[in-house]
Amino acid sequence: MKGVYSLLLLTISNLFMTFAWYGHLHLFKKMAWFAKMGLFGVIMVSWGLALFEYVFQVPANRLGFEENGGPFSLFQLKVIQEVITLTVFTLCAVFVFKTDKLGWNHVVGFALLVAAVYVIFKKW
Repeated sequence: MKGVYSLLLLTISNLFMTFAWYGHLHLFKKMAWFAKMGLFGVIMVSWGLALFEYVFQVPANRLGFEENGGPFSLFQLKVIQEVITLTVFTLCAVFVFKTDKLGWNHVVGFALLVAAVYVIFKKW
């Protein structure tokens, strides 16, 4: 179950990360109070969101890491993190931010990352 909890916490962490890193570029501009904010204010809001990213990310990695009783090596955790990041970002960009359309090149790139997961997890 540590692996499942780790994946769930990484997904939640990535939701906060996506909004902290990219929300101010499009979504938050629609809020009047946020649109008037200077760069320093935007940075502070992003840091506030990033705090929650770490609140979920750190326990996710601790739970998932094999030396703490989890099922994943460091390499596996990192590759899983990247695939979760891309998945969460893609869903947010297409359905929440609505700034981009999912193209064939995005799908191919994503498939290559999934192939990376296979290569990292495969016992050679």
